[in-house]
Amino acid sequence: MSKTELIRINKYLSEIGYCSRRAADKLIAQNRVRVNGKVPEMGTKITLEDVIEIDGQLIAQQKAKKNVYLAFNKPIGIVCTTDTKREKNNIIDYINYPERIFPIGRLDKPSEGLIFLTNDGDVVNKILRARNNHEKEYIVKVNKAIDQKFLGQMRNGIPILDTITRKCEVEKINAYSFKIILTQGLNRQIRRMCEYLGYRVTKLKRVRIMNVSLDVPVGKWRDLTEAELKEINRLVADSSKTI
Repeated sequence: MSKTELIRINKYLSEIGYCSRRAADKLIAQNRVRVNGKVPEMGTKITLEDVIEIDGQLIAQQKAKKNVYLAFNKPIGIVCTTDTKREKNNIIDYINYPERIFPIGRLDKPSEGLIFLTNDGDVVNKILRARNNHEKEYIVKVNKAIDQKFLGQMRNGIPILDTITRKCEVEKINAYSFKIILTQGLNRQIRRMCEYLGYRVTKLKRVRIMNVSLDVPVGKWRDLTEAELKEINRLVADSSKTI
């Protein structure tokens, strides 16, 4: 990017690894961003000669030197947010990575398991696009015995949040546990599906995202391998770079 090239603020913040475009839009909507001392409108374009501040702090006007891609086993109780001021149990402070990173998607506070973190905003946008149908696999434990009716209803779609969930793979593990593979990410989807059928989730763990399986202890992270990244790039190749 040249000093005079115009670029939307959300894209700029994504490219330098500050946050995803979606998160940047939220910051703008909350009036936490300043461009040359003034509150910008959504979609405002800037150049490298403009002064960008967030919450009163000057944002470095350079691109991230290296893209970071992490696979993290999130513990129960950690919140998937970059808001380190308002949420003390946030994922960013917990990992304490030396560079600015942000989570791709989320796992709710009572859940645990695999989540990606990165400083590559374009990958975030590609993976989060619902139409990409990326698989996410979970192991779920509920408060009462599972029967065939429960399994069939979960597989064929449950009415939640003014929609019907997509058909999905559901496999019984034991009397109280099952595996489920989703290709959508509605808010608290599995918990809501179970609640609709009269069940309460007592444990929820994500064990796979696309081609990456959970293989690190709770609270630990590792870098994604070159082979994993190559396959992820193949899977999201048809995705747009914009939200």
